Amino acid sequence: MNRRGNIKAIVFSIVFLLLATCVRAQQADTTANEGVRNRRLRTLVIAGTVTYGAALAGLNELWYKESSRQSFAFFNDVKEWKQVDKVGHFFSAFYLSYGTEKLLQWSGVPDEKTVLPAALTGFLLLLPIEIMDGFSSDYGASAGDLAANALGSALFFGQKKAWGEIRIYPKFSYHATDYPLIRPDALGDTFASRVIKDYNAQTYWLSVDADKFFVFPKWLNLAVGYGVADMPYALDRSNERMGYDPYRQYYFSIDPDLTAIRTRSKFLRTALTVLNVVKIPSPTIEFSRKGTHFHWFY
Repeated sequence: MNRRGNIKAIVFSIVFLLLATCVRAQQADTTANEGVRNRRLRTLVIAGTVTYGAALAGLNELWYKESSRQSFAFFNDVKEWKQVDKVGHFFSAFYLSYGTEKLLQWSGVPDEKTVLPAALTGFLLLLPIEIMDGFSSDYGASAGDLAANALGSALFFGQKKAWGEIRIYPKFSYHATDYPLIRPDALGDTFASRVIKDYNAQTYWLSVDADKFFVFPKWLNLAVGYGVADMPYALDRSNERMGYDPYRQYYFSIDPDLTAIRTRSKFLRTALTVLNVVKIPSPTIEFSRKGTHFHWFY
């Protein structure tokens, strides 16, 4: 089972976005001379290479040290968790691309030259995880994960090329469920572990900056979401055998846009950019084969 690849990817992307946004916030002079730009770019390449190498070494120590090695092999996990884990990879690759663009902008690379390198980097940063999974007998590489990673980077790249800006943001939300009480080892035994392990509790969104397409309040987005329920086990047949009834959930909601808040504070701008990856609880309509439900505060 390759579910841990999703956990590693999500945690890695959020930490990377936080660091990238903090660094980008330090840029005080966008007209820095060529010497400053070159120094920043060299610093970025060297520091990034060293940090990423150390991160991979730590990842290997934490996740793979106890696993026996095998010849590189794929593991087909595309039917697990009704693909919520794949949406997590999509989310991660997008924000790794987005964060890379901010770092390249800080280093002085012209905006029009940051898009392709940022998109490729977002995909390539996650590639070693799949390679290490492929050589581990406990996991196996996932073609589904690779496809989701590519789609996440493609969402970033496509928007920048089509509109010159990001208008559709992947977002994440969490609501507590009781399923971890059934399988704490698999679904989490602490709050932090449940947030990233309990797929029943996760909802992934696409938040659309609607005022960029038609007349709409600038501070408010429209969002569509996806999640699953009644799935303490990865596969439908396993859940059904244990008496559960797994199903998909779809959502439509409004979403306050934190980046629309104007402030001169670099710290606050950084905080709002990072927090904007979270879907703000709002009135929401839920659709599933169980019917249509309205939530005042989902």
